[in-house]
Amino acid sequence: MEGKTIALIAHDMRKADMLEWVQHNINTLQNNKLVCTGTTGKLIKDMFEQNSVTTLGFDIKKSGPLGGDAQIAAMVVEGKIDLCIFLIDDLSSNPHEADIMMLLRQCRLHNIPVACNRHSADLMITSELWGTSYTPTEPTYTEFKR
Repeated sequence: MEGKTIALIAHDMRKADMLEWVQHNINTLQNNKLVCTGTTGKLIKDMFEQNSVTTLGFDIKKSGPLGGDAQIAAMVVEGKIDLCIFLIDDLSSNPHEADIMMLLRQCRLHNIPVACNRHSADLMITSELWGTSYTPTEPTYTEFKR
């Protein structure tokens, strides 16, 4: 998996999980461009710098409540995101729930893999399909006829 653009987003109560996941996958992630929301991005960038690891690029958007989720959703619509890892805090309410749902909806509509927990993130980032000529089919939104 090289040369992809990966969105990394984590709610406050999931930031420790994200940092642990990034540390575990730092060698894979370094060969990709990373796009993150505010605080998550700063924490991940600091981790890369502390480990003297660079990436193909680092783009830190606004924090989620200030529009970062919407900025990344726009990148999904523009075809600029290849994978989204979004560790969501399902035990707390979020004032920007509409933005969260919009980002997840755009990932589904535009056929972008999205992982909302570490297990699915690990499965996706280690998939043998990355880096091959595999091209997913476009979603079809037509009425199913029996």
